[in-house]
Amino acid sequence: MLGGSFWVAFWRNSLGAILLMGVFLLLDKPRFTMRKTVWYYVIFGFSMVVVFSAWYLFDRNGFIQCSGLLSPLVIGLFCGAMSGGTLYLSLYKISLGFYFLSLCVFGGVDIARWWFEGNMWVDILIRLGMVVLIFLFIVKKFRRAFLDSVDFLREEMDLFSAGVLVISIMLAAVVIYWPDIHNFSVINIVRISVIMLMAGVIQYTIFHLYLHLGREHKYQEENQLLEMNEQLLRRQMDLEREKEREAARMFHDVRHHCLLLAEYMQNGELEELASYVKQYGKEVEKKQAERAPVCGNKAVDRILSVYARCAELEKIRVTMDVTVEEALAMRDIDLVAILANVFENAIHGCQNSGKERQEIDIYITQKGNKIVIRFRNTCISDIRFRNGFPEAGEGGGIGISSIVKTVERYDGEVDFSVKNDMFVTRILLNLSINAWGGVKISRRGKI
Repeated sequence: MLGGSFWVAFWRNSLGAILLMGVFLLLDKPRFTMRKTVWYYVIFGFSMVVVFSAWYLFDRNGFIQCSGLLSPLVIGLFCGAMSGGTLYLSLYKISLGFYFLSLCVFGGVDIARWWFEGNMWVDILIRLGMVVLIFLFIVKKFRRAFLDSVDFLREEMDLFSAGVLVISIMLAAVVIYWPDIHNFSVINIVRISVIMLMAGVIQYTIFHLYLHLGREHKYQEENQLLEMNEQLLRRQMDLEREKEREAARMFHDVRHHCLLLAEYMQNGELEELASYVKQYGKEVEKKQAERAPVCGNKAVDRILSVYARCAELEKIRVTMDVTVEEALAMRDIDLVAILANVFENAIHGCQNSGKERQEIDIYITQKGNKIVIRFRNTCISDIRFRNGFPEAGEGGGIGISSIVKTVERYDGEVDFSVKNDMFVTRILLNLSINAWGGVKISRRGKI
């Protein structure tokens, strides 16, 4: 440290707090509104700078020994409490901010000592310039890539990766901030530079590793959706072929109907003719009712109709109560990911139950911008759950991850449970949400 008065310490601490909190906020999705969050940041940051500057004034040695490691801890706790992200992402962001802070501190101190005879104002100006460059780098080059990939990082980062990151950064910080190595020498500068380089490589490697893993999992999910669409198309083709055979049968039956009508007319049996026409009309009305659309939305109607017919071919009774608008603010591929997967699971659940009476009950309704979906199907008596999810093969667990990912896109909730030997899937979608939110999963919570 180059020393200085209370105000010198105040400006140094201000730059450090602005850098740490600014890096975190630029890469964060706060739990409060941005305006409210900024006010909280300003109040907390100013209070912390005043306290740390007073600490420097009254106990300079203690400040030099402990402030470098204590400041990211205090700011990290505050920023983590204000963040809407996960703990692991908060650890990554505060570690990144601490890394940049270390670059500024020792860049300013060593340059000032090397070329400007330890001038404290040169140190502050160098730190200010480095802070500006870091913010420009984050805003122009890093922020968009990070926020676009934050879902990958949130899903892939775990305790081990976050622990490795924090430990590596903190070990580097302990070596860098240790008071005994503050003596100015070329060896110390080289040692600190190597340590900072290694810490930066660790940051870069961890970020891109989990970014790659997240993208790979996304490609796997997209492939699963394509397979589900392919399966839906195959089922539609099977139904189309069945309709062709039914049309051929109807054409054959019409010829017989015409012959019978002609026979009645030739024999003058008008009462029998009227009775036959009436019976035929009822039969036509019955078939028309069976072919009536499930709802006004074509995508929902097509998906449910295809799988309902497949269930009926498996001797599974299907009842549906569906009320949704003709136009939904939802992609058709997302409807397939949810409805086709849930219906497919329900069919498998009925088949695996081994019970004589198999049924699927479907209830879908729309309330404003929210859609409520509930599937109930016959299932085996003992279904095991893990973390709120049915285990694979337990009543139809395929495609669960695809369902959850799609529900997550609409800031929704999904719930799996078993009640009265019926497997129940409940889903709530918020169609007014375009951003990726967090999915809430429970076994018995109310939706």
